[in-house]
Amino acid sequence: QVQLVESGGGLVQAGGSLRLSCAASGLTFNRNAMGWFRQAPGKEREFVAGISRLGFMTVYADSVKGRFAISRDNTNNAVYLQMNSLKPEDTDLYYCAARPSTSATMEVYEYPYWGQGTQVTVSS
Repeated sequence: QVQLVESGGGLVQAGGSLRLSCAASGLTFNRNAMGWFRQAPGKEREFVAGISRLGFMTVYADSVKGRFAISRDNTNNAVYLQMNSLKPEDTDLYYCAARPSTSATMEVYEYPYWGQGTQVTVSS
């Protein structure tokens, strides 16, 4: 059974930083591209960042380019999202997702495995 468990969310002031982690189990981690998505109540889930299965390629939403960085550790089956210069509009529930493929994509429907999410709240 595939399990993705996010951690690292919390409350931070605008301009601050957080590092999200996602621990994966039940899958061959280095055969999966990984993504981070976020969702606010009443809104659609949106792509934040993605990383290829071996970590050679990354992709970001325009809204987080230059502020967020995705990375992965295939030895420890984990993916991370370093979030800097946080803004109140980054407040959301953040999800980790896995896609059994080489490349990450921005499409929610292309990720069959999801975590439960970790809340990030940025105060102004």
